[in-house]
Amino acid sequence: MAMQLKWRNQPVHYAWIVAAVAFLVLIGASAIRSAPGVLITTLQDEFGWSRATISFAISINLLVFGFIGPFSAALMERYGIRRVVSGALVVMAAGALGTLLMSQPWHLYLSWGVIVGVSTGSIVSVLAASVSQRWFVQRRGLAVGILTAAGATGQLAFLPLLAWLSTKFGWEAVSITAAASALLVLPVAAWLLRNMPSDLGILPFGAPADYAVTPSTVNPVERAFGGLRIAVKSRDFWLLAGTFFICGASTNGLIGTHLIPAGVDHGMTEVTAANLLAVIGIFDIVGTMISGVLTDRFDSRRLLFAYYGLRGLSLMILPWALDSASFTLIAFVVFYGLDWVATVPPTVNLAGKMFGPLLGTVIYGWVFSAHQLGAASAAWLAGMVRTERGDYFLAFTGAGWLCLLAAAMAMQIGRDSRRVKVAEPEAPVLAGAD
Repeated sequence: MAMQLKWRNQPVHYAWIVAAVAFLVLIGASAIRSAPGVLITTLQDEFGWSRATISFAISINLLVFGFIGPFSAALMERYGIRRVVSGALVVMAAGALGTLLMSQPWHLYLSWGVIVGVSTGSIVSVLAASVSQRWFVQRRGLAVGILTAAGATGQLAFLPLLAWLSTKFGWEAVSITAAASALLVLPVAAWLLRNMPSDLGILPFGAPADYAVTPSTVNPVERAFGGLRIAVKSRDFWLLAGTFFICGASTNGLIGTHLIPAGVDHGMTEVTAANLLAVIGIFDIVGTMISGVLTDRFDSRRLLFAYYGLRGLSLMILPWALDSASFTLIAFVVFYGLDWVATVPPTVNLAGKMFGPLLGTVIYGWVFSAHQLGAASAAWLAGMVRTERGDYFLAFTGAGWLCLLAAAMAMQIGRDSRRVKVAEPEAPVLAGAD
């Protein structure tokens, strides 16, 4: 009760406190998310495993990461953000430390693929959507943009460090540092995170006085699959899932996993290639923050059209950019970096508008699953292409063409007159997509 009274008349709305803690949690998790690209060449040298073998472990991670999202969203809705995030951070650290015992590829598949995939997916995939949908009515797009930028901020902070540790002390130092980053943010999350504004007796940021959301009492698994049953009837869901599949393939799966080893193939040191990916993270922060502001003001479909089109063109020049230390490489870093995850705020916005603030988060979890399915496919296929052909040319240019397809798909969202009526007594349903 004292906590409730304390935050009713404070100059800083508690929504921003929750957003700040979520930002810190996502930064902590980004150390583990950044590690695979750093570890590929190191594990290849240490154990003699091929890039295809190591990429398969990363594919498992990305796939599990994505498909845990809907269930994590439902668990957050049922048991609270704080419990789910705290538990996931503990499991995340355990999975990273488990790699210290590995000697066979299947050990990597289990520790980094399954355990780390489940724990990171329980946080990263839906935390931004959960916090923004529950705690914000106004500035929702900005909140998503800020939280999405946390991954890029963590990448900027950790990639050069992890690459240096890997070069100086070996891959074990990378695993220990990743685990420590998760454990360091655990106490803050357990102390300050709250599930809903009503827990403190307040309204979401910018909500009218009569605003009300009734939390679900449905079993989380039933809730997740119930959301999917509603979603699959919607053409717009498939368009969102399809574009996000390509988004994952062209970011986490391809560039996030293979840019560092591709840079090494072109004569860069591992640290230099990691710094290149970190610089992309700088522009990613700027682009994602701007995207959050634009999402509050403009048609999300048009934003997605621009983002995917720009990304596609930048990927097409990448094979030549890596051979150059001049304007071409700078152009790739700038244009690709600006929309690395700029697609997230408009995608979250469209999911929320179509399915409501609570169910929309669950359905966005399924859309994110498609994102990670694309990422997993690209991580493995790019590794296979490199193993068979000796370079990444087809992987990079093929991803560019897929992004142009996603740009065209984005403009079709919301154009089907046959809409699925979402009848959900447990949560208010907002208007259809723009």
